[in-house]
Amino acid sequence: MNRRTFCGTSLAALAPAAQAAPKKIAAIITEYRPNSHADVVIGKYLEGYNQDDQPPYPRSKIVSMFTEQVPKADMSRERAKKYGVPVYRTVSEALGLGGDKLAVDGVLLIGEHGDYPSNDKEQKLYPRFEMFLKITDVFRQSGRSVPVFNDKHLSWSWRQAKRMVEISRELKFPMLAGSSAPVAFREPAVDAPWGARQNHAVAISYSGLDIYGFHVLEALQAMTERRKGGETGVKSVQCLEKQACWDFVDNNAWAKRLFDEALSRSGKRKPGNPKDLVRTPAVFAIDYVDGLKAAAFLLTGLVEDFTVAVDVEGQAKPVSTLMNLQHGRPHHHFGCLVKNIEIMFETGQPPYPVERTMLTSGILDFALESRFQGYKKLDTPELARVRYQTPNASSFCTKGWDANGKRLDM
Repeated sequence: MNRRTFCGTSLAALAPAAQAAPKKIAAIITEYRPNSHADVVIGKYLEGYNQDDQPPYPRSKIVSMFTEQVPKADMSRERAKKYGVPVYRTVSEALGLGGDKLAVDGVLLIGEHGDYPSNDKEQKLYPRFEMFLKITDVFRQSGRSVPVFNDKHLSWSWRQAKRMVEISRELKFPMLAGSSAPVAFREPAVDAPWGARQNHAVAISYSGLDIYGFHVLEALQAMTERRKGGETGVKSVQCLEKQACWDFVDNNAWAKRLFDEALSRSGKRKPGNPKDLVRTPAVFAIDYVDGLKAAAFLLTGLVEDFTVAVDVEGQAKPVSTLMNLQHGRPHHHFGCLVKNIEIMFETGQPPYPVERTMLTSGILDFALESRFQGYKKLDTPELARVRYQTPNASSFCTKGWDANGKRLDM
């Protein structure tokens, strides 16, 4: 059984759709090097979920690639040759398979990693928006559209992120985006109860404010969007760092309680006093329109994973979990992400709303603006207008990997 005909167990629920031919996917990439997002996403299509040239494989097939940059450690040319995938010189050629009309069934936009500048807010200016416009220009010229997955935040700019979603609605194509953290294997395998009122929430992670700030916000949002009434928007955002971060915890009893609960779920917590271990603690404090208060912490030196704790009305104990990332190949959490991408490619329906990523893109942009403005609390009327309802179904992996690092049935 080869990878073109193999139907992965993670898509067993899609058996009727699986009788059709595999979807033809164009990969639009900033750069493809070892352990880049292109490697751990596109690599699963080319090499299998375990990236060992063995089943299981996603059903869809990469049929073209475009890479904007070719670094010294580039993998794209070698992988393209090995797996018979042509690399085109432009985005439009990749979508048209060399012709001038759309000739694929879906698009993977992996605009992460590469040699790009940063702005004065320390945001990496990845050209996701610009690449997205090139993709949708082909849609317009062809008179039809196909599903698009956009890796990580939609854009460093809230305005650009919002515009991308508006274009997807205008051209009527399914769109999925975001982080691998919310869909990763969870310990325990729990979600926030759908439709229950939430009052407070905390998420904890590590690394840089821009690069991992998005991941921790998306982990938080994936839990809070399930609350009663769905997502109602964000009315204010504030970034705090150093002593002000610890003061926020000490001055808000709810934050302290949920901070301790979330921290207790960490599998990679360093022993010792957090205040002694973390050189530059940071928190994004978020006030939602419906009264929910939330905080997303970045605590490099204390943890190396993602945990979330949520106060649910009527429950004495918070709902909390570890969103467990596999540190090392094949990076199982990206397999969980690919599983969800495949659902969209197969069915034409995103398993969760792209508005989640649009909102978290905006929260991050305004949080970094707060920092730039001297940690000012910023009102966000633009984000207050974002409303959406997520499905009741959960999208995270319920099983992890074996002793050899290979995925179990997800």
